[in-house]
Amino acid sequence: MDDVPKYDAKDFSIDSYVKRIDKPWGYELHWAPDSAPYMGKIIHINAGARLSLQVHDAKQESWLLISGEAAVIWEDITGDLVETILEMGKGYSTKIGQKHRLMGVTDCDIVEVSTPELGTTWRLDDDYARPHETPQQRGIERSN
Repeated sequence: MDDVPKYDAKDFSIDSYVKRIDKPWGYELHWAPDSAPYMGKIIHINAGARLSLQVHDAKQESWLLISGEAAVIWEDITGDLVETILEMGKGYSTKIGQKHRLMGVTDCDIVEVSTPELGTTWRLDDDYARPHETPQQRGIERSN
């Protein structure tokens, strides 16, 4: 026990955290605070709705479908966009620079873990005509 490092307990928190961010396609529940070195969220997508076709310059994501039916359109190793139906209990991951778009076949919930919300999300096609999500735009969209 003598080898265990000492930590300052005043930096600890036992408070719960969740922040809801409404989106035109559904909503996100962020359950990791913005100050964490990672992001955790639940993405709720309404039936028939789609997120933007996007690419990140500084963020990687992994998803796990936990309810409903969903699909992702994403770039394969040849650069073609292909559709994959997400299966319950299986994880899916994107890399920096990989185009992708989540879609709700039915109302669905997807757990997403990722690197921090950094850089720009380039919205290549967006059903809601939103601009690219720069750090400044992210602040505007999440100010609720």
